[in-house]
Amino acid sequence: MGEYIFFPSANNELDKIWAYSEDTHGARQAEKYMIGLHTYLQELSDKEIIWKSLPQKWVIPEDLDVQIYFNKYEYHFIYFREFLNKKIGIMSILHETMDIPVRLKEDLYKIK
Repeated sequence: MGEYIFFPSANNELDKIWAYSEDTHGARQAEKYMIGLHTYLQELSDKEIIWKSLPQKWVIPEDLDVQIYFNKYEYHFIYFREFLNKKIGIMSILHETMDIPVRLKEDLYKIK
């Protein structure tokens, strides 16, 4: 069974997702969304076949020499990398309405 961990920027985004969901839809819906998100992250960590490669030239800093993958859970794009121990590191979680290239670049520069 695969495992996943969060980089700080992705972890902060989880808090924002929870707060927005709770404020907009209530605690029950926020909990349902977060459980679904974590279930999906576990699925991502278990099934490399559903990974999509992020084009290296898109927004990845030149000195960040890793392959970045992504996929989507409902309204959020998830950006992650694989570690040598087969864990995945969640680098960024961005809502589909955000300016994805700008926000992803910001998150990735925080990691370097």
